[in-house]
Amino acid sequence: MPPRPEETDVSPSDSCPCGSGRPFERCCGPVLAGRPAPSAERLMRSRYTAHVLDDRDHLRASWHPSTRPAEVVLEPGVEWLGLTVLGTERGGLLDEDGRVEFRARWRRHGTEGELHEISRFVREGRHWFYLDGLVP
Repeated sequence: MPPRPEETDVSPSDSCPCGSGRPFERCCGPVLAGRPAPSAERLMRSRYTAHVLDDRDHLRASWHPSTRPAEVVLEPGVEWLGLTVLGTERGGLLDEDGRVEFRARWRRHGTEGELHEISRFVREGRHWFYLDGLVP
């Protein structure tokens, strides 16, 4: 069952779920609303926030067309607990590609776990896209 709306709502002044320490309205909020992410890391953070908020549309739209699944299916009952960015390689304003290594903690039915991934991103025009992820 998807989370109830009151469980996933974030007000503009709330701290962003991605853990940046910035208000949602000045962090992932604009990217989730369709504004281009300024970097691969910011797109990755918005994708984490999309998981927290159960925003399949953003996940699908931010996935590169060459690797995008026909449908984004999220594991029911997963609660995302926190994101730690371990490092970035390229992915800035003038780059055409980038990598972001992160750990995302989760809980499901009382069991906790962690996703450790090195995500690859490409930029086309002003838009960054998630290409794929490697599990180290």
